[in-house]
Amino acid sequence: MTTVLKIVGAVVLLLVILFGLAVTIVPRFLDRIYYRGEASDHFDGARFFNPGVEDDTIRPPTGGSRAGFFWRYLTGNDGRPPWPEAVAVTPSKPPARVDGERMLVTWVGHATVLVQTQGLNILTDPIWSDRTGPFGRGPRRVAAPGVRFEDLPRIDLVLVSHNHYDHMDKPTIARLWARDRPRIVTSLGNDSVIGQTGAEATAADWGGRVAVRPGVEVIVTRVQHWGSRWFTDRNRALWSGFVVRLPSGGNLFFAGDTGFGDGKWPAEAAAHGPIRLAILPIGAFRFTPGQMRIGSHMGPVEAVRAFDSTGATTALPVHWGTFRLSYEGYDTPPKMLGLLMRCTGGDPARFAGHRIGVPFDVPVAGAREPLDLSRLDACARSDEVRALP
Repeated sequence: MTTVLKIVGAVVLLLVILFGLAVTIVPRFLDRIYYRGEASDHFDGARFFNPGVEDDTIRPPTGGSRAGFFWRYLTGNDGRPPWPEAVAVTPSKPPARVDGERMLVTWVGHATVLVQTQGLNILTDPIWSDRTGPFGRGPRRVAAPGVRFEDLPRIDLVLVSHNHYDHMDKPTIARLWARDRPRIVTSLGNDSVIGQTGAEATAADWGGRVAVRPGVEVIVTRVQHWGSRWFTDRNRALWSGFVVRLPSGGNLFFAGDTGFGDGKWPAEAAAHGPIRLAILPIGAFRFTPGQMRIGSHMGPVEAVRAFDSTGATTALPVHWGTFRLSYEGYDTPPKMLGLLMRCTGGDPARFAGHRIGVPFDVPVAGAREPLDLSRLDACARSDEVRALP
């Protein structure tokens, strides 16, 4: 029965995808205008783009046709290693508030992180849904949220990086808005999508600043990605990272969902002040054997580069181990990250919090050992790293 249900589910999802592909010949049918404004170095008057680099985020990660990519994914005929059906998670119950300079962080799963400091409760790309995708379909969680929704403290600030389903989960946003009325900060155009839930969001362009309270502001930062909800609405809304400037102890940087691109964006974030914690994606990077990154997603190799460039004291690796979005093994990203950190002379413990639902304290921003990035490419070719599925 389970096999039959999986086949039926795959067929239904395939029909949805084929429908979405079919209607691209009538763009007005599913296209949406999320933002109107003057053209800029990353907006052509209709759609956003990644400036100054080859925009390879539009092609299927494996090459070939998009329909062929989806068919191989749905049928499992893509050589991907097996993943667990479920991963044991013991949810934690965070305190109501964390005052002063102390910073307590809990990885809820995927790119959802609860950061508590200065009396603020900050939530990144919140998703509590069991599946991520249109019509309630798409990849299913293998790991339950590290904090039950009912155990969440009152949320003051929500950061939404872009409009993909695994980062902008409208049911979760609606629940948060109904319960807490948090300040929601996002990038241009995404406020339109969030508004469909009844919630209100403040949208800003790259470089824009949003005051939260005296001594605390959010700066919207450039990263390398793309956005879409309906195929034909591709890049109608912007993607971003965020620096949260705090009154003491160092800043918080959330990179959202990003590829490495020109590699300048981590230093741009660091230019706003010392980074205490950098939340960096490390997963969904492998779609062919041996692949280390794709245009829109960093793997551990590029995450090490980004970490070094931010100068952050501590980093939290996210975007792995919750929803299966690509072909690497379940725990390949953190294993590879640890090998690369050691190989470049860094302390793997600088990338903290590998366990969903386990809170950890983040030390204040300070000096750390430099990484020897001249060794990184050779490290990535080592037998240990290449053996990871």
